[in-house]
Amino acid sequence: MLILFLIPAGKSSAQDYKIEAIRMLEEHNLLRTAVGVPKLRWSDSLAGEAAAWANKLKKSGGNIQHSRTNLGENLYWASAVKKATNKHGGNWKWTSTPQPITEQDVVTSWASERQWYSRSRNTCNAPPGKTCSHYTQIVWENTMEVGCAKAVCRDNSQVWVCNYAPTGNVVGQRPY
Repeated sequence: MLILFLIPAGKSSAQDYKIEAIRMLEEHNLLRTAVGVPKLRWSDSLAGEAAAWANKLKKSGGNIQHSRTNLGENLYWASAVKKATNKHGGNWKWTSTPQPITEQDVVTSWASERQWYSRSRNTCNAPPGKTCSHYTQIVWENTMEVGCAKAVCRDNSQVWVCNYAPTGNVVGQRPY
C-alpha cells in the first residue's frame, strides 16, 4: 500500500507537494536499526503540524527557522534549479524549477552528521556552521513517532519539515 501525504499547493504555486510517508519512514528506520533503537511509527498528526509549518516557511521569503514547539524538528531547504534561455535574440529569460529532491536525499543529508558525533563521549565535533542534532534526533531512542511534509516556495525552492515525538536532543542525555 502506498501512502502519500499531500499539502495543498495554495495560490503562490501550481506545484503538487507530495511526501511519500512510507519512504520517509523507511529512511529514518534504516538509521535507527543500524544503532539498535526501536523503529519509528508514522504520525498523521505530526505530518499535519509539519505541513502547517512548511507552508508558513514557504511564505516567509526564505527565512527558514524552527517552529519552537515542544516537538523535535528537522528542517531541510533546497534551492531551485535556475536556467537562462535566449528569447527573441538577446533577451535572456530566467526560469526556475524545483530540484528533484527525494525523501532519501533529505534523510541522507541529516544522517551525514553522524560522522561528527561521538557516542562514547556523547559529543558533537562538527565544524563551524554544522551540527549533529539532525542525526541525533533521528536516532533518539525515546522518540517513537515522526511526521513530515514539504512545501515548494514561490521561487521553486523547497522546505522540508519533519516533526518527532517525544522530542530528542535532551541536554545531558545520550541519544541511545
